Amino acid sequence: MTNDLSWSDFEKVEMRVGTIIEVNDFPEARNPSYQLLIDFGSDTGQRKTSAQITLLYSKEELVGKQVVAVVNFPKKQIANFMSECLVLGAVEGKNVTLLQPGKEVQNGLRIL
Repeated sequence: MTNDLSWSDFEKVEMRVGTIIEVNDFPEARNPSYQLLIDFGSDTGQRKTSAQITLLYSKEELVGKQVVAVVNFPKKQIANFMSECLVLGAVEGKNVTLLQPGKEVQNGLRIL
């Protein structure tokens, strides 16, 4: 592992806390996925994304869950869906465990 990421590089990545407000199946995706609608508060607003988290999470348990996501990547086309943020998770094989705050916090708070 190299240590060549500067602090100013890290500060460019805008990670924020948001609450999942809607979850839908995403049958058009190549790998089993959900489509998520996440509320990041008044400054960032709501963003859509897809997430390959169907192995560990049901749609019902995701609604209302706070997650951490990168909100300043360019939009990305995934099948017939435009992803507007990247939900972060710990990846072990095909299992993705979502990153989330240890306690409920205000939507939109920045992660540093």
